[in-house]
Amino acid sequence: MDTNKTVGKPLSRLEGRAKVTGAAKYAAEHQAPDLLHGYIVGSAITKGKIADIDITKAMAIPGVVEVLSHLNRPKLASFDLQYTDMDAPPGTVFKPLHNEQILFNGQPIALVVASDFETARYAATQIVITYTEEAHKASLEDHLDSSREPQKGFATALKPPPPPPTGDFETAFENAAVKVSATYHHGTEHHNPIELFATTTLFEGDGKLTIYDKTQGTINNQLFVANVFGLHYKDVRVLAPFVGGGFGSGLRPQYQLFLCAMAALHLKRNVRVVLDRKQMFSFSHRPTAVQQLRFATDINGKLTAMGHSTFAETSSFEDYTEPTSNWSHKLYPAPNTLFEHEVVPLDVPTPMDMRAPGGSTALHAIECTMDELAYKLKIDPLELRLINYSDFDPSTKKPYTSKALRECYLQAAEKFGWYERSPEPRSMKRGNKLIGYGMATGIWDAFQFPARAKVLIDATGKMVVENATTDIGTGTLTVMTQIAADELGLSIDDVDFRYGDSKKPFSMFQGGSAITSSTGVAIVVAAKALRKKLLKKAGQMEGSPFKKAEEQDVLFMQGKLILKEDPSKMVSLKDIIAFNKGVAIQTTQMGKPHMLKLRKYSLATHSASFVEVEVDRDLGTVKVTRAVTAVAAGKIINPKTAKSQILGSMVWGISKALHEETLMDTALGKYMNANLGEYHIPAHADIGELDVIFADEKDTLINELGTKGVGEIGLVGMPAAISNAIFHATGKRIYKLPIHFDELI
Repeated sequence: MDTNKTVGKPLSRLEGRAKVTGAAKYAAEHQAPDLLHGYIVGSAITKGKIADIDITKAMAIPGVVEVLSHLNRPKLASFDLQYTDMDAPPGTVFKPLHNEQILFNGQPIALVVASDFETARYAATQIVITYTEEAHKASLEDHLDSSREPQKGFATALKPPPPPPTGDFETAFENAAVKVSATYHHGTEHHNPIELFATTTLFEGDGKLTIYDKTQGTINNQLFVANVFGLHYKDVRVLAPFVGGGFGSGLRPQYQLFLCAMAALHLKRNVRVVLDRKQMFSFSHRPTAVQQLRFATDINGKLTAMGHSTFAETSSFEDYTEPTSNWSHKLYPAPNTLFEHEVVPLDVPTPMDMRAPGGSTALHAIECTMDELAYKLKIDPLELRLINYSDFDPSTKKPYTSKALRECYLQAAEKFGWYERSPEPRSMKRGNKLIGYGMATGIWDAFQFPARAKVLIDATGKMVVENATTDIGTGTLTVMTQIAADELGLSIDDVDFRYGDSKKPFSMFQGGSAITSSTGVAIVVAAKALRKKLLKKAGQMEGSPFKKAEEQDVLFMQGKLILKEDPSKMVSLKDIIAFNKGVAIQTTQMGKPHMLKLRKYSLATHSASFVEVEVDRDLGTVKVTRAVTAVAAGKIINPKTAKSQILGSMVWGISKALHEETLMDTALGKYMNANLGEYHIPAHADIGELDVIFADEKDTLINELGTKGVGEIGLVGMPAAISNAIFHATGKRIYKLPIHFDELI
């Protein structure tokens, strides 16, 4: 490794000290003079209408400034705009206080604005609301007969429908030598990042707003506010320098942003609105889903037929979908296939992307079905995957830009000790514990979005890089600094990456494991253009040895421009800027996917997860004692932050398999465990030994960096690997998540 390079080194997060010392300021911590506080009132019914809102008692409380509802809200540019943000599904985007109609339980129906938070919260309890209730639909499984194909919209490119059927699936499945038919049930999950959703809006006068917001996309929320309130884009600035977790919940603007901006514009004051933890359960969740899988093989284990049908919930006003049935054919080839995805409109908030949307749900069902086939065939589950291994994408017949999944299988199996496994269920014991080994495959898209970066060398010879992206705790600041430093041969101390601001050059929201390959590529493209400018300016200096030098003739190293053929001839970047009369030399460039070249290929990351569980023979309790995940994701910019991403995903996989679910009383249409006391997530004691391997995967096609994202690939295989390990330990196949101990007794 080049010791002067920072890419590939396991650097700690640059903002780490600021976060652990409290110096980092989040959306609800930015102070403003004369600040008002808002508290949101949610609907107590699930469907119907507001008959009356009596705010008399609330308004009489000292310190209460205003109570906004559909009765007195200011006018908007449009309540009916469909696509107000870049992640909006087909339908009508929900905007609070539209009218008296109630669409889901907990829907925001009023905003109390007061001089302090406690007064606003107390006043909210003094509002008397009368409703007219209507019958609601809140259970997916009770309304499968009302399923339909989802509407298509502009998000279809990122969330395509399932591939068309091939061959004669029904006949092939009916006549198959070995087959499995199973129905998988997945409950609701809520994102629950530690940082609550919050917005602090500063009213700057003349319709100008500066907004500190918890978001994964500053520009996305800028567009939303400008569109809805009829403001000029340049008059809305959204900042998110620090974000305390997102997991997809911040991809779309959440309703506290709308209400906070509305109140600030209406009152011409600075306003802050923060949700409480219960309100975090009134939007943004992974949808419930029912999947019906029918897989068949010949006597040797080669897949001959694959059927995968998904039924998932959506709201009554938007058609949210996530690719689910699609994944079967992206992993395994079969001549006869049938893939379907339908939605069931329910009286719930619109579901939303949650880490590995569709993929984590789908891979659980797919990989458990493959495991069940392996036991029927009496073939090792890993061997069955290798029998059906494909170097190309079976769903498109296109080769992958790279695919080191085989290496993931073999390296993880060796590290885990897979071949020490006794294949018979209930055959491995440790005292009173049944021991189970399970494995599963993972796959996720290798996305890249267009992004623009501004780079410059200032008068001190340091590099400044600007892009609007956020850092939701993934290490984006550190990774982008590393990429930029290497492009001009600088140390990371000489690079200032400025981000989290909608006034910076364009970035999509941070999601889909795409930002390193998006903003990172934009930095590379812009830095290359900057190198040319610097070389040209250096060639204009008196007596310059660079007058006739081409880019391939020079090196950028340690803050200097050096002639390769005679390294004694050099000039510092600082001196080049001084020659430019102290004016920074800069460029702004767009990085984007190479669509023409890449249309011939399929793009994906891959993983393999191996898990050991202990199941108490008497109590049925499950502990994941150890797990290994191997990942093939192209070039790894920072092994430390990348490993952290995979470890976090593995923990979430354990949570999804054994702990995490939101329970709804469908008669009320209400989530009953809307708190972190009863919405169970793992504690330290629940997590055993976790190990991560990065397979060596060089991808010269995918983008200028050769990178693929690692935010989600570590999650998708884990729930299935755990489920399969539980079957190996107990001999019981459980078709729902999470798996509870009572099902194993």
